[in-house]
Parts: sequence; C-alpha cells; structure tokens
Amino acid sequence: MTTKIITISNQKGGVGKTTTAVNLAHSLTLENKQVLLIDLDPQGQCATKLGMDGQMGAYYFLTTQPASPSEVTFVRQWIRETGRDDLKLIPGNSMTSSAQMILSVQEQPISYIRNLLKTFTRDRFEYIIFDTSPSVGGLQERAIWAADLVIVPTATEFASLDSLSKTISTIQTLRDKKNWHGGLLGILPTFYDNTRESRDSLVDLQGTFQDKVLSPIHRATVLRECWSEGKTIFEYAADSRSAEEYQLLADLVLKY
Repeated sequence: MTTKIITISNQKGGVGKTTTAVNLAHSLTLENKQVLLIDLDPQGQCATKLGMDGQMGAYYFLTTQPASPSEVTFVRQWIRETGRDDLKLIPGNSMTSSAQMILSVQEQPISYIRNLLKTFTRDRFEYIIFDTSPSVGGLQERAIWAADLVIVPTATEFASLDSLSKTISTIQTLRDKKNWHGGLLGILPTFYDNTRESRDSLVDLQGTFQDKVLSPIHRATVLRECWSEGKTIFEYAADSRSAEEYQLLADLVLKY
C-alpha cells in the first residue's frame, strides 16, 4: 500500500488551512481510509478543532530522526487517538517553533521531513496530511517538498491574493530548483460569499490559475461553531453545505 502525502499550505494565516486539514482528514476516514494528521503549526489548532489539547508531538517528530528502533518507537508514542475511527493525530504546540529553529541551525536538507516519514512505515496509513504554519521557508518548504499533493487555501479577498502568489512561487521554485516531484492539487477558495470583492476575487483566481481553482468553500456560521464544539463539520452539521463542499474536496483527493 502506498501512502499519499498531502500538505495544506499558504504563507498567510487566517485562510482556513487548519479547517481544511481537519475536515479533509475526517472526510477521508468516512471513506474508510486510514489517516494521520500532523500539525506543524505552532498554534496547535488541529488538536483544538478536534476537542483535544496541544502537545509536543510535532516537536519530537521533527527533532527525532528514525535512526534506531528506540527512536522510532519514541516518536510513534506521540500518535494520538482522536476518538474518530481511522483518524489519528500528532499534535503540536508552541514548541514546534523551537523545532523549526533547530532544523534551520542544523541546515537540514529540503528532503528532511519526507525522510522522517519512515517512522510510520509499519503503519497502514493511506493518507498523511500536514497542516502548516503561515511562516515563510523552514517547515513550510520542507512540508511542501514532502508532499505528493499540495492544497493552497486562500480567502476570496484581495488582501489574500499576494500571499497566494508567493506560495505558488515557492512551489514552482521547489519543482524547478529542488527536484520536487509532487503536484499542486489545487487552489481552494475559502470564505466565499456574495460580496462583490469575493466574487471578483474568485474571477481573478479562475482567470490566472484556470482549472487549478477548486470549488469554493462558502463562508458559514457552522464552520465557526465547529471550533467551539471541538467537532468537525461532519459531526456538527453533516447535512450542511459546508460538509458537502469538504466532501467534494475529499472526492477529488481520492481520485489521485
């Protein structure tokens, strides 16, 4: 069985990366897929969205190289059950920032995170999903390089388009200069509504990136409410438009 690696990335915060990572991960498990979600954002919000506490799992994942059986066992101990069938989490917290600094000082190669995934070769994960922080370089670049597929959420507002361009430029640089063999699954418009700015932003995205623009995720109260309840959209409002939109994203992922 081949594990598919998916990275959710954008150099801007507040565009729905964690919401996308968590809901995509859960929707894939509802299709009977084994999924590991790894939180590389120092805010540790994947755990929060799942009703859990942030922990140092991501720190130890990033700083413990699987060079011996004991090190592999140690990192695997940080895989947490989420209370959802087939969905497991390596949670993060503020110490993830320290891990990023350590990697920078050590000048670890661009392939570093991809190599760390050897830790999980004994597991039968069909998908590993990385949620990333809005930082430039460091963890984000290594997480993109580790991926088979990258999804770039972007809010449908003019202020988000600049950071989107920078993220796409990073992806192109990794492909052209760092021999990255993954691909851009697509650009995911988020917080879409019926305002003129939102409509015009979507048109601009489609004009620039054409078929790489995915079906948008609409702005919805239920997506905000999920956060406070520690539930995914499929647990909180399974019959909502938001759940349908994230299921469409999962269906697209399943085709690859």
